Amino acid sequence: MSTLPLSRRHLLGAGTFGIGALAMPAWARGGAINDSAIRAGFDEVSGTSIDLTVGEGMRTVQGRRGRGIAVNGSVPGPLLRLKEGTSVRLNVRNTLDHDSSVHWHGLLVPFYLDGVPGVSFPGISPGETFTAEFPVRQAGTYWWHSHSALQEQAGHYGPIVVDPAGPDPVEADRDYVLLLSEFTPLDPHTIMKKLKKGEGYFNYQQTSWTDDYPLDAGQRLMWGRMRMMATDILDVTGSTYTYLANGHGPEEGLEFAFSPGERVRLRVINGSAMSFFNVRIPGAVMHVVAADGQNVRPVPVEEFQIGTAETYDIVVEPVGEAMTIVAEAMDRSGMAVATLARRPGARAAIPPLREPPLLTVADMGMNHGSGAGDMEGMDHAAMGHDMPAMTTAPEPMGGMDMGGMSMRDTSLLPPTVKVGPGIDMVAMNPVDRMGDPGIGLDRVGHRVLTYNDLVSLVRNDDPRTPSRMLEIHLTGNMERYMWSFDGKKYSAVSDDPIRFAYDERVRVKLVNDTMMAHPIHLHGHFFELVNGAPEGFQPQKHTVIVQPGGFVQFDLTADEPGDWAFHCHLLYHMHSGMFQVVSVAEPGGVG
Repeated sequence: MSTLPLSRRHLLGAGTFGIGALAMPAWARGGAINDSAIRAGFDEVSGTSIDLTVGEGMRTVQGRRGRGIAVNGSVPGPLLRLKEGTSVRLNVRNTLDHDSSVHWHGLLVPFYLDGVPGVSFPGISPGETFTAEFPVRQAGTYWWHSHSALQEQAGHYGPIVVDPAGPDPVEADRDYVLLLSEFTPLDPHTIMKKLKKGEGYFNYQQTSWTDDYPLDAGQRLMWGRMRMMATDILDVTGSTYTYLANGHGPEEGLEFAFSPGERVRLRVINGSAMSFFNVRIPGAVMHVVAADGQNVRPVPVEEFQIGTAETYDIVVEPVGEAMTIVAEAMDRSGMAVATLARRPGARAAIPPLREPPLLTVADMGMNHGSGAGDMEGMDHAAMGHDMPAMTTAPEPMGGMDMGGMSMRDTSLLPPTVKVGPGIDMVAMNPVDRMGDPGIGLDRVGHRVLTYNDLVSLVRNDDPRTPSRMLEIHLTGNMERYMWSFDGKKYSAVSDDPIRFAYDERVRVKLVNDTMMAHPIHLHGHFFELVNGAPEGFQPQKHTVIVQPGGFVQFDLTADEPGDWAFHCHLLYHMHSGMFQVVSVAEPGGVG
């Protein structure tokens, strides 16, 4: 590894040039930014007391304008640079004319400072300042965002980097943050209304009789009878989104500087509201060194999928004049772009968008034994399958018979799941899909990260075997745009939280009965993925993608007392009901 005489922090500020450098005015302007322009890109703030001002203004991205919510005048808001082992005082001033909040995503804080209105505090009223003061307990890459209404979609988010108290096991010459997100000129509530009217409203990649998708007539007939789309990958797509890298559109030229022979650390944060990204740097091998802020044994890959709210740290050694960082939306409807550049303005080729992927039989939870294939290899016509339309009628799937299998056989559900109009599908044979690279990445021809590749760099501190299993089903009715846990929307279960005794060790199994991938986030804790890693070295995360029709398992030590949010991090899924409260009892008490 080469070593430079500059500190990583100095390099963070000095190493980004081009438009990144142009967007670096002083942040501490104070006051509201109502009706003024919002800057793209973020500044860095640090120290023991940090002021954050939430304001509203107009945003412009590649010529498209819309109202946005900014913090300290920019979207994303400032990078909080903290130090493990110190304490920080964060003063959040709300200049909006409605309530706001900030959740410190991934940081271990007392529950009453977690920033979730209605769960951990009442919210920040207009004109008020909320102060969160807490010890910084862990190093790593995290982010912050509003948990009020749909403000996160409007720009209320930003990155967090916590430097370790001791030596950093990740050696790098340069250290950058790459925060992925989206911009839309639409009001977030308008998006919500459109999704309620038709969950495929933003899908411009629907199948038709004249498309080029590799589907035969029998397969098209089957999807049509189900009134489902094989291309229903993301609810909100590039038809309205411009995908952003550090607040900049793909045509706005975000650059990260490097010199030959250097190791560059990229802290990749998915701060989007609704997007999964497939990240690659054509021509480079990326070494994944941390997941959700926790160090892992380096994994060399050429691509990885990052779900909403996840973070991955990677180390690359760029070569040549420039290399393109591509963050392609999972449905291939657009991409965020940045460049690793040896000199200002250097560019490498930007690969074209790949063909949209198609959902498979595995995504329906219909795994026909191990190695279940996709629709291409399944001749439903030859099998004599008669699949009637999927509707929201009382028994919409009752006649859907695939050789004796029903896609709405609610007898497969445990009694903890409430059966009703909020469920329009039940995975018939869900399997562990942590070895799955993610929708559309199973045949790309190069190595892609899976959860099964992750191994903690250090031994976990709780070796106990879980004392019980808790199974939770991710449920929904896609046509009505209803989302829930165990068939119950949050509004119906707010007085019935998921309860844990203090310090209880539990294995949690999340079963996805829907045909969409869900990034599930637990506040206030890290959990250990049950992924086959060596004993004691299961990777710790705070957010996990549950693939369609599959399940994941994790071990949780409930050692942070209080009430915590537990939800799908797709903003409109959470807003539609896929949200719960986890209540951890006080030591020796009752939660």
